[in-house]
Amino acid sequence: MPYRRIIAVVIILLLLLIPPAAMAKAKKARVKAKPGPPAPILKSAVVVDYNTGATLFAENPDQMIPPASLTKIMTLYLTFEDIQQGRVRPADLVTVSGKAYATKGTTMFLEKGEKVPLIELIKGISVASANDAAQAVAEHLGAGSAADFVARMNGKARELGMTRTRFMNPHGLPAKGQLTTARDMMTLSRAYLNRFPECLTIHSMREYSYHNKTQRNRNRLLAHYPGADGIKTGFVCASGYNIIATAKRDNVRVMAVVLGARTPKLRVSETERLLDVGFEKANGGRKQAAVGEDIQPDRDGGSFSAADPSSLPAPLQAGRIHVLTPNLGSR
Repeated sequence: MPYRRIIAVVIILLLLLIPPAAMAKAKKARVKAKPGPPAPILKSAVVVDYNTGATLFAENPDQMIPPASLTKIMTLYLTFEDIQQGRVRPADLVTVSGKAYATKGTTMFLEKGEKVPLIELIKGISVASANDAAQAVAEHLGAGSAADFVARMNGKARELGMTRTRFMNPHGLPAKGQLTTARDMMTLSRAYLNRFPECLTIHSMREYSYHNKTQRNRNRLLAHYPGADGIKTGFVCASGYNIIATAKRDNVRVMAVVLGARTPKLRVSETERLLDVGFEKANGGRKQAAVGEDIQPDRDGGSFSAADPSSLPAPLQAGRIHVLTPNLGSR
């Protein structure tokens, strides 16, 4: 008898020896097997009424997660602070170093040795999430040392009460030990908007052009969510898709921090859902449809000229950024 036929006969005999009850039990077990729980849609989130500071929603708010490009909000905070205090001006020229030029990820396509007005780098960071611009700004404000600037970032974080945050670079590219929480990012974001409300004029730009290259704002809520006017998105593999979002309707401003969404689409849909929840809770359970205006943001983008400081938003003109008396109820 051929070898293959012998094997077939042996298999048939073995199957006949298995009790029918055992085969039925195995089949039943296979039918009952269920897939494991789905991966969470997001890792962490906080929603706050900006005017009152009341927390409207929280899920794992203290889970430590890489901030990704949300790091750039602290970079921008210190940049606006230096402008406000007269240490630099929006029209100042920043020389792009070799390290800034070589910075990976999203960029505004800076050239090594190029001299770029500071205001253009601010727009590149805010709209295009440009890592090269963030590195260039950090070196410029750190007197040539990005490490010194990062030390300032961590000092400011402690000053603001961000107790579970550690920055390792100015742009948010992966770095060991660079972590934050949704609660800490909300603390930073409220302080940022309170002290520099004019920043929304830039964060709400739909697109930005530099070197004849136009890039869309990575915050897709600007185009889809009524009243949305900021602030920043971020992504690295270790965190997932992050966002700090804000929207204003009538006299109510709601802010949401979402960390670790599974996909870009879920980042948008979940943030929209959480903002809806925030507005409903902020209005005592009443849904709010009317959309108000905040800082009169430039929705078309690209209307500012560093060569013509008068075209900048008034607080961004050289020497004109000022400390605003906190009045959260009016914004």
